[in-house]
Amino acid sequence: MRQVSDTLAARLAASDTTLCNCWRFARQDGQLFGATDHDARLVFDGVTFEPVAGLELVSFESNGGLAPGRAAADGALSFDFLNAADLDAGIWDGARVDVWRVDWRAVEHRLMIWSGFLSELSRAGAGFTAELVSLKAGLERTIGRVYSRRCDADVGDARCGVDLAIAAYRAEGVISHVFGDRTLRSAALSEFETGWFIGGRLQWTSGGNAGLSVRIIRHAGDELEVTGVMRVAASAGDDFVVTAGCGKAFGTCREKFSNAARFRGFPHMPGPEAVLAGPASGASNDGGRRG
Repeated sequence: MRQVSDTLAARLAASDTTLCNCWRFARQDGQLFGATDHDARLVFDGVTFEPVAGLELVSFESNGGLAPGRAAADGALSFDFLNAADLDAGIWDGARVDVWRVDWRAVEHRLMIWSGFLSELSRAGAGFTAELVSLKAGLERTIGRVYSRRCDADVGDARCGVDLAIAAYRAEGVISHVFGDRTLRSAALSEFETGWFIGGRLQWTSGGNAGLSVRIIRHAGDELEVTGVMRVAASAGDDFVVTAGCGKAFGTCREKFSNAARFRGFPHMPGPEAVLAGPASGASNDGGRRG
């Protein structure tokens, strides 16, 4: 239950209100930003809330159950701290948003009315659309491991243990040709067998996308096709690093990476056919075997 001071309660009930909304955005890289629909700058909790134009008042949904509340906002890219390149690069994905109802005459009188995360943020021309989900969305996460025949580690992480820095699983190159928005060609790729990098990552080391990485969905000879967010279209002359992908099957782990001992799945787990199998006809059904 929210605790509201008598002073703030009186101001909330007053006919000549002096209230505004303040939004604090906390990106996953730790950067904090503030915005307000008031016409002057406000400061509290060490964050400066700058007046902005183009952001419509948000209506927030909440409920008494465990289903996450939601909110939606439409506006123009008018924040000084929010630009199209960062949106396209995914820097704002998963940012936390805290919203206060604030008395702009005395900011110590305020009430947090909503907290959540940016879950969907897209851009169309000069505008953007943001979908926010409340903190209860975290209750929908899968916690713990899932029994599966496929590996639940990511290739190269601590649980996997494969060293993607060795030459067999890594290549550095420069784009010679680009086809469309997502297909590129580089001579550095032709040294590897077709499909070697499918499911792996390509990280840009120069050009307009430097520092970003995308997933590889096709590899044939000296060509790659990628998917993921990029600031600008790739162009000839951009440098990159690619690392091998893993299909998470036991055979891939054993044969491609020689890493069967650290496979993080359950390849010998019985499938649904074992459950559905009935007694064998014409055989001794003594409970010792099936089929």
